[in-house]
This record gives sequence, structure tokens and C-alpha cells, in this order.
Amino acid sequence: MKSIITLLIIFSCSFVIAQSPVGIWKTIDDKTGEAKSYIEIYESNHKYFGKINKLLKSEPTKKCEKCPGARKNKPLVGMIIVENLSPYKDYWKNGTILDPESGSEYGCSIWFENNNANELKVRGKHWTGLFRTQTWYKVK
Repeated sequence: MKSIITLLIIFSCSFVIAQSPVGIWKTIDDKTGEAKSYIEIYESNHKYFGKINKLLKSEPTKKCEKCPGARKNKPLVGMIIVENLSPYKDYWKNGTILDPESGSEYGCSIWFENNNANELKVRGKHWTGLFRTQTWYKVK
């Protein structure tokens, strides 16, 4: 009986460690509550990035009019909006996230709450300490 319990504990621990944000995630508009876009999160050189994969409420040719620098007037589809997240314990931190609607960039961290690998918590934090957390949903 002890060996079965030990195996169950090892299996559940490996499941938590194996969780990864890599995949396609559906974002929800804060104002309307409707699905807004698909973001593809991927890993490159031990950092995590997210790019807009598909727009669900806007034309696929929509451009980022308010984005700063090299992103200004570039197509949203394919644009990297989450950059340089580093793994830390059971979440990812020290990255940035771009809000294409305002053109503002914020500090970013992401995590799974309650070991739910189908819901990704995404927090954008302003330098003043104010933050907003969204839930993104795994696209099956």
C-alpha cells in the first residue's frame, strides 16, 4: 500500500513540474467578455514568448496603430506581445507584455492557479505597482 501511495505522489509531483505554458491560448476582452484572440506561447533559449496567432473579433489584417517603435503600424497577427518570461519555481516572470490597444508595455508574469493547466493567469504590471490579471484559456 505504501508503494502505491508513493507512486501516486511521485506521479502528481511530476505532473505539476511538467506543466508548461507552451501552446495556444484564447484571450477574453475585459470590456465585452467575448473571445478576442489566440496567443501562441512558445519557448526559445529557455525564455517564453507569446505572439498573436489569430484575431477573433477584428480583421486579420488589423495593424497596431498605437504600438511604439518598430511595431507601429505592423500587422497584429504574428506580432510578439509577450517577451522574455523566465521560469521561476512554479511560474514564469520578469517578462513584458504589450497591450496593442493602447501601445503600452508592462512587466509580465504568468502562472497556473490550482494546478489547472487549462487556465493561464497573465498579469501585466505597471511600474507604479498597479496591475491587471487576465485568465487565458487553453485552445484544445
